[in-house]
Amino acid sequence: MSEPATTNSPTIDPDVRDARLTRADLQALASQPGSRHLVDCDCDESDMSNLDLSGWTFERCSLRRTKFTGARLEATRWQGCRGAFAEFVGADLSDSLFRASDFNNALFRRTTLTSARFDSCKLTGADLSDAKTMDIAFEEVLLINAKLPGHSFRKQSLRKVDFGQADLRKCDFRATTFEECSLRDAHMVGCRFEGADLRGVDLGGLRLIDANLFRGATISREQAGLLLAELGLNVR
Repeated sequence: MSEPATTNSPTIDPDVRDARLTRADLQALASQPGSRHLVDCDCDESDMSNLDLSGWTFERCSLRRTKFTGARLEATRWQGCRGAFAEFVGADLSDSLFRASDFNNALFRRTTLTSARFDSCKLTGADLSDAKTMDIAFEEVLLINAKLPGHSFRKQSLRKVDFGQADLRKCDFRATTFEECSLRDAHMVGCRFEGADLRGVDLGGLRLIDANLFRGATISREQAGLLLAELGLNVR
């Protein structure tokens, strides 16, 4: 009997390097099996809305003003990317990892960020309003002027996170530990800090009228001195 014919499917290279990619290019790549690894690609102002890019890796890519609105981005990896003003509104970024990337002024409104992690990233001015952030993790992240109203950081350990001038209204920091963090001039109306350890926080700009926010939290003598200085008292 003759041997059955064998068909060798062509191997698809998962890496795409040094390319300028349009929406049509991304759709073609997404239609092929397997995830993709984009390296040094230029996707500035491309529209990736509603595409399924789950499991993709973006390494040193330029993503300025790129639209990921409603896209499926579960378990994606973002390494050394530049994405100023990128739009992730309504996208699913569950289990994603952002590392050493700059997404200043990016829009993450209504984004699913469950179990997402941001390491050594710049999110200055980013808008995370109404995002789903269960188990989200930040370490060495700039969130200056960012919008995170109502987010829960309960029982988290935050290290080198700068919330300076951020919108943190009604955030939950109960039992949270801060290490080398900043809440300088942050908007904290309605925040909860019961059981939080604030000794590793820059509380610059804090007023005595704000002291009630920290009821049940632990602060240092130096921080207490700053509050008392509002009354013109010196702590020795």
